[in-house]
Amino acid sequence: MRDSRVSTFDAGPASLALVLGTNEIASAVAVHLRMAGHRVILSHDTFPPVIRRAMAFHDALFADRAIVEGIEGERAETALEIAAAMKMPCRVAVTPLHLTDLIASFSPKILVDARMQKHRITPDYRGIIRLTIGVGPNFAVGRNCDVAVETRPVKNGTLVRRGQTDPADGMPRPLGGVGVERFVYSGAPGHWHTRIEIGMRVFRGMVLAHLDGAPVRAPIDGVVRGIVRDSTSVPGGVKLLEIDPRGRDARWTGIDDRGRSIAEATMRAIQFHVAERVVDTVPGV
Repeated sequence: MRDSRVSTFDAGPASLALVLGTNEIASAVAVHLRMAGHRVILSHDTFPPVIRRAMAFHDALFADRAIVEGIEGERAETALEIAAAMKMPCRVAVTPLHLTDLIASFSPKILVDARMQKHRITPDYRGIIRLTIGVGPNFAVGRNCDVAVETRPVKNGTLVRRGQTDPADGMPRPLGGVGVERFVYSGAPGHWHTRIEIGMRVFRGMVLAHLDGAPVRAPIDGVVRGIVRDSTSVPGGVKLLEIDPRGRDARWTGIDDRGRSIAEATMRAIQFHVAERVVDTVPGV
C-alpha cells in the first residue's frame, strides 16, 4: 500500500520533468526520465550551439526526425502541442519555448539544467520547482540547485549533494587518444554554413564549412561526430565541429558512456530526494 506521505514530493511515474537544453547530455537525461515513466519537456537554449546532433533531440526543433535509443523527440510550439506530445508513448516534447512560458502552462516537479553553459552565471530556480538538478559546472547545492551532477572526466556522473561542482577546465576528455585537437572552435561570431553530414568520413585539411565565408577545415582524419547545423548564427569561442578519430570504432549516434553515466546519476538524484522527503515526514525519524 502506498504511503500517503510520499505526496509531499511526488516524483513517481507520470510526473512532469523539464529539461533545459537539447544537446546530447540533456537528451540522455530525457531518455532515462521518459523510460522511467516521466512526462518530459526539453526546452531549447541557443547557447552553446549543439554539435552532437545525431545523439540528441535538437534537430526535432527543425521538424527533422530525432530518435535516441527508441525515444522520439517531437517539436511542440504551444502548450496544446506539448501536452499532446507528452501523451504519446516513447515521445518527449522538444520546444523553443522558454522556462517562464512553460511554467505558466505546466507545473513541472523536476527541473534538470543540462545546458552545459560552462562559463555563464547559472540562475536559481529552486523557488519555482520542487527539485532542481544542475548538470556540469557553475552549480552550488543550496545556492542554485538542490543537487548537482559532475561532468568532468575524472568525476563524471558523481552526485554532489553538498558544496559545488568543479569549474570547467577547458580540457575535453580524450577520445581515441585525441583531446582538444579533434574540435574546431569559433574565433569570432558569424554565420555558419555547411553541407557536411554527421557520420561522414573526412580527412585533415578538408573544407567542412564556412564561417562568415571563411573556410573551416577538418583538424584531423576521422568521422564527423558533431557539427553545428547549417545556417546557424554562432557566437565566438564555441565548438563548431568534432571529429571522431577511432576509425571503425567511431560512434556518433545514441547515448555514449559519458551521457549514460550522467543520466543515471540524475535518476539517482531524484530517487534520493524522494527518499529524503519521505524520511522528513515520518514522525520521530
